[in-house]
Formats: sequence, C-alpha cells, structure tokens
Amino acid sequence: MNYQPTPEDKFSFGLWTVGWQGRDPFGDATRPALDPVESVRRLAELGAYGVTFHDDDLIPFGSSEAERERIVKRFREALDTHGLVVPMATTNLFTHPVFKDGGFTSNDRDVRRYALRKVIRNIDLAAELGAETYVAWGGREGSESGGAKDVRLALDRMKEAFDLLGEYVTEQGYDLRFAIEPKPNEPRGDILLPTVGHALAFIERLERPELYGVNPEVGHEQMAGLNFAHGIAQALWSGKLFHLDLNGQNGTKYDQDLRFGAGDLRNAFWLVDLLETAGYEGPRHFDFKPPRTEDFDGVWASAAGCMRNYLILKERAAAFRADPRVREALKTARLDQLALPTAEDGLASLLGDKSAYEDFDVEAAAERGMAFEALDQLATDHLLGVQV
Repeated sequence: MNYQPTPEDKFSFGLWTVGWQGRDPFGDATRPALDPVESVRRLAELGAYGVTFHDDDLIPFGSSEAERERIVKRFREALDTHGLVVPMATTNLFTHPVFKDGGFTSNDRDVRRYALRKVIRNIDLAAELGAETYVAWGGREGSESGGAKDVRLALDRMKEAFDLLGEYVTEQGYDLRFAIEPKPNEPRGDILLPTVGHALAFIERLERPELYGVNPEVGHEQMAGLNFAHGIAQALWSGKLFHLDLNGQNGTKYDQDLRFGAGDLRNAFWLVDLLETAGYEGPRHFDFKPPRTEDFDGVWASAAGCMRNYLILKERAAAFRADPRVREALKTARLDQLALPTAEDGLASLLGDKSAYEDFDVEAAAERGMAFEALDQLATDHLLGVQV
C-alpha cells in the first residue's frame, strides 16, 4: 500500500504542533518561531488537508487591529494558494498570566468577562475562515487546593459561558459547533471536566446541548489510566464525537504529546479500527509536539510519521476485519450475540421465560470459554503484519 496521505484522508494539524519551539518547564526553546504561512506550505506538501489554530498562534497577543488584518489576510492567501482548509479553531485561555485561575471559571469576574470576549472575537474569525468546529480546552479551569474553588459555582459559571457562546453563534447564524476537550490534570492540579464522561454529562445541562460535543485527546484519557478507544466509542454512541486529537502517550504520566502511533500502539490500532468501522467522517487531527531534540527536518518527519502511522494502522485494521479467521473468531467469541437485544420480547416475556432463569443451566454456561485470547492474537498478528 502507498502510505502517502492525500487531502481525502482529512489529516489536520494545529499551528501549535509543528510550531512548538521545544520550550518546557526545564528548558528553553530549541527551535526558532515558525511562520504560520510556512506551516501551511509544508503541511500541504506532506499531504495534509487542514490546519487549525488558537487565536494567539496566528495573531500574537496584543497585536494592533492593523497588524491583525495584515496577518489574517496573509494567512488566508496561503490557505488559498496551497489548498488547505481550517476545519477547527480554538482560543488560548491559558498562556497569559491573566488566566492563571482560568478563563470561564476564574474567581475574578472581570477575567471571566474578558475571556468570553476573547473567545467571541476569535469565533468571528473562525466562521470567516470556514471552520465548522470550535474546540474549548479549559486548561486553567481547575484548582490545586480544595478551598480555592467552589466546584459547584465554577460549573455554574462554565455553563453560563457555554450558554452565552451558544446564544452568540445562533444569533450570528454561524454553522459552528463546540467541542469540549477533557483533560484530568496539568497544567492545573485538577482540571474541571477531566474525562469524556464528565464532559458528556455536563453537555446535557446546557441550554442548547445539540451545539456541543467532545474533542477527546489520546494522551488526556490515557494519562488518567483510561482506555481512549472506549471513550471514543461512548462519544460516538452519544452522537457527540465532534472532533478528536490524535497523539501518543506512554501510560499514566505527564502529557507527552508524542507523534501518533508512538506510545500505546495497541490502543492506537483499536482506535483506528473503531473510527474506520464506525464511519467517523470528521478530521483526523494531530495534536502532538515534535520532540525538542529535533531541528525542522525532524519536525516535518514527525508530522509525516503521524499520518503514515494512521494509514498503516488503517490498512492493518481493514485486513483484520476482512480475514475469514477473524470473522469466525468473532462468532466464537459471541460478538454476534452482543448485537442482539437481550429482551426484545419485552419484560413480560422475559419474566415468563423459565429458560432464562428457572431452567437455566448456570454451571454449563459458566464452563463455556469466551475464546478472547485467540481473537486477540489474530489482532496482534495483523498489527505486526504477520502472514499466517
């Protein structure tokens, strides 16, 4: 198979990914700043279809109106020249010191009002550039100590903020949906809406829940010890997978943002299998950081590796599903039975069916193996490209 990506694969990258300068809490930048226009050009050459941005990634914080207009015009011209789209945008409510206690849930009311205006301003630009999804990552919405934040009131303010934003996009007639991005911790000690499940429950309390979904990220779920593919499955089941961030992570440690396919390769395999078999049509968005050891050649090699690994796993997952041995193993593992309603005949029939309880041979059923190991080994064979 040719693992060269094309725009039809819907691979997209944030400006903050390839543009990360390698600065971390223990070391200064190892790469110079990268011009967003150069990012557009190089990503297009690699086969990406889209580029995304925080407001401050594109327009430096504090820029004048004239400078803002010049930057946006130049960026739009680059998109048109190289054929890239902007499928998603977001707002930086975490870098500037003013957001040290959050944006939407800061204890400081003035900061909350400023944060909302900052988001609304960038929503206008996102709509202008054709974005369909607006991601909201509350990286500073949280606390390090129990007394510092009344979580119930903070959730009130979070709901108020999203309801106001939903009102704004509705009044403006923008074709834009919001995707809440969960994360358990870092940079705050504990972040509000830490997992997919928390975010899904929160969305149901909003005034326009149909406008809101989730943007899960591989590392964010895995750093909490959770199974990312399971979280994506629940988001799909809920009709709320509006966007997703792909990267790599090695277990429950800091947010590593490795290229996709690095870290937990088995979970990456099952994730791609799920996305492709479920018919997910959104962007395959990469939110990773090229290691600070790399020069710009390494940056582009890392970006290309994200897309290549996805395509390899897509091929492996398709071969797995097409294998007659796998189909038979799935039946032996009773996956076909899981698709059947447990009590399609209703409660009354279930209660009247003696074979369901009174005459059910519990011991015989307990002796039946599930044959999961044989099925899982077939998956491993396909993941490793073993020909049997």
